[in-house]
Amino acid sequence: MKKKLLAPTVFVLVLMLLFNSCSAQKETVAISEDEKALFNSDDDEPVEISDEETEYEIIIIEPGFYTWLNSIARPEGYYSQSYLENRNAVLVLNWNQRVLDPIRFNPNLYEMQINYDPNIDYGYEVNYKLYNYFIYFQRKYNQRLGPFLPRI
Repeated sequence: MKKKLLAPTVFVLVLMLLFNSCSAQKETVAISEDEKALFNSDDDEPVEISDEETEYEIIIIEPGFYTWLNSIARPEGYYSQSYLENRNAVLVLNWNQRVLDPIRFNPNLYEMQINYDPNIDYGYEVNYKLYNYFIYFQRKYNQRLGPFLPRI
């Protein structure tokens, strides 16, 4: 008799756990009115990311990013370089996968791949600005490029 009751009970418990995990809400990112205003601004000053020693350069032309970087983003030195490199490795990987899948992901958002090799030391400034661009991008376009929330 115990075996007959045990199987349906276990089945019901497993179903309840599956239902609970599927119906859990995703955590949302709080965006201030000041930040929303920057997302909609016409500020189109490019942000140049370069390191003279390694000769790497990235130019980001994204309206509002320059002002967001200088007013809302955490200041340089807030994160360690190893933290930025680890996050950038994950974010670049996900970004590049989305570039290669234009049917699932908006090709107007994910236009070109980023050539980032985690084994190269790009320096602090390159990693800092690239990481903050990913944070800005995710917050502005309500995207999620990694397992972590794009917090400031």
